[in-house]
Amino acid sequence: MNRKKNNLDEMQEQKLLKIEHYGFWIVYWGLLAAILLQVTFSTDSENLFRNIAGEWVVFMLVSIYLLIACLINGIWDRRLKPNLKTNVILSLISGVLCGILFFASSYYKYGKLAGAIATGGFIFAQVFILTLGALMLSVFIYKKRVQKLEAESESASNKK
Repeated sequence: MNRKKNNLDEMQEQKLLKIEHYGFWIVYWGLLAAILLQVTFSTDSENLFRNIAGEWVVFMLVSIYLLIACLINGIWDRRLKPNLKTNVILSLISGVLCGILFFASSYYKYGKLAGAIATGGFIFAQVFILTLGALMLSVFIYKKRVQKLEAESESASNKK
């Protein structure tokens, strides 16, 4: 296999990686924002999924790839700790944001305040519970993987 010569020095390579990093996250969060805006302001409920299917598939593929790649490599996050407190806070944030989004969407579409509040509250509870469960499962898998990687590293260093 012919590999093309890399014309970048180490500093340029690092800068390019940083540029690609920021570009990826801008696209990732922009795609999520586009999906959420389409869900919020769509008046065609029957064709909603058809309208956002392309964006949703790409977003989910990238999300699943990131999750699997990070777990396989024993990486959690640069700043956040994989613990219950962090998981509860992140679940609350996602629940509140989704609750507000669905409240606004329901109120925009139907104009009924009580129904919109009920929708927002119900979605908040569902998203909070599901997110907390998914994060706890991910932490469990992450910790098992880190233990395995550390054991492999120890056995490799003992063989030398």
